[in-house]
Amino acid sequence: MPQLDFRQPRLFVEAPLAPGETATLERDQSNYLGNVLRLSAGDTILVFNGRDGEWQATIAGRKRADSLEIMTQTRPQDRLPDLAYIFAPLKHARLDYMVQKAVEMGASSLQPVLTRFTQVSRVNGERMRANVIEAAEQCGILSIAAVADPVPLDRYLSQRNTGRLLVFCDEAAEVLNPLQALQSGLSTAHGTDVLIGPEGGFAEEERAILLRQPRTLRLSLGPRILRADTAAVAALALVQTALGDWTDRGSAG
Repeated sequence: MPQLDFRQPRLFVEAPLAPGETATLERDQSNYLGNVLRLSAGDTILVFNGRDGEWQATIAGRKRADSLEIMTQTRPQDRLPDLAYIFAPLKHARLDYMVQKAVEMGASSLQPVLTRFTQVSRVNGERMRANVIEAAEQCGILSIAAVADPVPLDRYLSQRNTGRLLVFCDEAAEVLNPLQALQSGLSTAHGTDVLIGPEGGFAEEERAILLRQPRTLRLSLGPRILRADTAAVAALALVQTALGDWTDRGSAG
């Protein structure tokens, strides 16, 4: 694992990053640096944009922090594993938590799907992306997970790449060794989709459709019933373990 500097604040910016470039701060970023962290002109932070790696930058501005002067690169850009997290959205704080944990566990994309028992019909995409960025800032992550608009489950299934492995986490599945099942299924997959259902579980007709999908692995997460946000962490940890996330092969995707 690369050595990370957890003492310096990290900030996501949209601007290109290269020596001598200047990145203009948004008002909330300026407020965060100046009023929350009490930093001023001349202080340094770490910045990233999801494309150009991580860089050290110097704060510039007279009365308040208003821009960053990009100095030297501290880490090159990496690439997330080809791991999509597919989920029935939850309400408010629990959705925030689930998005943050999926990012921390290395998901490269987030796709909300609407099922028969989904309790939330509207998803705030901007809030989801804000949670993605916040998790990346706090955890030393360089790549930003993509956030997709919610779609009905049947539409998602009709459009997905069937060369990918669909890990269908089902509380009704037989409890077997999950790592053994994953390792056999992942060996020939062209990317992995991890699907977690709503709090009420999948309807029987949805389960039947899922089981007819090509390259589907129906997976139990153990003998206990987990809340959807807990199931997200458990499932992604299992998949990342099977992928070898701690090795060079795993981090390269």
